[in-house]
Amino acid sequence: MAIIRRDGSYIPLAEDILARWRQVPPAVAGDNMNRDRSMSSGVSPVAPGQPITGHARTVAVMAGDNSAIHAVLPLLQPGEILVITARGGGDVAIIGEIVVECAKYQKCGGIVIDGAVRDISALRTLGVPVYATGATPRGPHKGFGGEIDVTISCGDVVVAPGDLVLGDDDGVTIVPRGMCDEILPLGEAQVQKEADVIAKVKSGVTTAEVQGISVPEVSG
Repeated sequence: MAIIRRDGSYIPLAEDILARWRQVPPAVAGDNMNRDRSMSSGVSPVAPGQPITGHARTVAVMAGDNSAIHAVLPLLQPGEILVITARGGGDVAIIGEIVVECAKYQKCGGIVIDGAVRDISALRTLGVPVYATGATPRGPHKGFGGEIDVTISCGDVVVAPGDLVLGDDDGVTIVPRGMCDEILPLGEAQVQKEADVIAKVKSGVTTAEVQGISVPEVSG
């Protein structure tokens, strides 16, 4: 089957705006979108301490096949996050060391896959953050096709080309490109608010007092 590429053009955020977004954790971004748009807990970092912030470059592979990923790698723009749905092929590793090495050469900002990976020990050291649902030594086939630059579902969240991808040790949150201007100042305000709360807690104020939670009633 063919590998199909759609029109995934988008207007990227300016670098100074991306720098501000790097200070907003995925959890905070999700809080300000009605605690929504955070991927399921199965999508987690292969190695801790490798956060990601960047625009999504989306791929939908045929189950157990990674030919579309090889096709998209030369198209990656520096800093883009490759977001992949394995379409239920969780028992087959869709990417491994060779793919990530190529992504590194293309200056990829990270890879998020609702599916499995392999070559875990290498992936932890290559410098390209990888988030996945698991690992298996079973490798993929090639030649069944797939789609590039399409709207996909990854980790139970809709992801369109150009959406903002935020990831840290907690997992991944997606901010739709059209919501970035609205959510950024809200996220920054929450980051400051949480810092203020921590300062109060360190001074002896309880979280119950901060949250306005009443003293428990004594019964019996």
